[in-house]
Amino acid sequence: MTITQTSSYHHGDLRDALLARAEETLRTSGVGTLSLRQLARDVGVSHGAPSRHFRDKQALLDALAMTGFERLGAVLGATCTGSFAERLTSLARAYVQFATQNSALLELMFARKHSPTAGDELPAAAAQAFAAPLALILEGQQSGEVIAGDPETIGFTAFATLQGLATFVSSGFVPVGDVENMVADVAANIMNGLRPRS
Repeated sequence: MTITQTSSYHHGDLRDALLARAEETLRTSGVGTLSLRQLARDVGVSHGAPSRHFRDKQALLDALAMTGFERLGAVLGATCTGSFAERLTSLARAYVQFATQNSALLELMFARKHSPTAGDELPAAAAQAFAAPLALILEGQQSGEVIAGDPETIGFTAFATLQGLATFVSSGFVPVGDVENMVADVAANIMNGLRPRS
């Protein structure tokens, strides 16, 4: 996009363009290379234009994390049919796929440093992203398929396992061709661990 095309942006378009370019940069070069000035050059607007949407770089990163949680929530929420075992396996597959395809974004999403102006929005977005898995655990407890206990703690344990697998895949420790079978095995082991003991 050239400077002469900047007038074609409608309200919100520039923000979306900046976020898309920022995520691309995050994926290819890392968070350290992100700057509002460079993003402005990349999308073909004046260096001051991004400040209309993002107060500073941290505000941009917070917005990226927010969109990441929204996308993750949509992905996990789409896995809501079938038996408990089928849904758990589907959730595991969806999470590992998202985590491996968006590893840099996921790292940003779970980073502890966020702008004070972000307030409660990011924690709320994170909670919403994991609403479907939490609901599944609660249903499993009610049907006797999952051990009693705090569902958030149980869910954290399960997703920590899945994140470990995703990290192994992203680092090349687990070959991509083995991921499907590995996810199924890990999901089966998680289910075994969640079952009530006699």
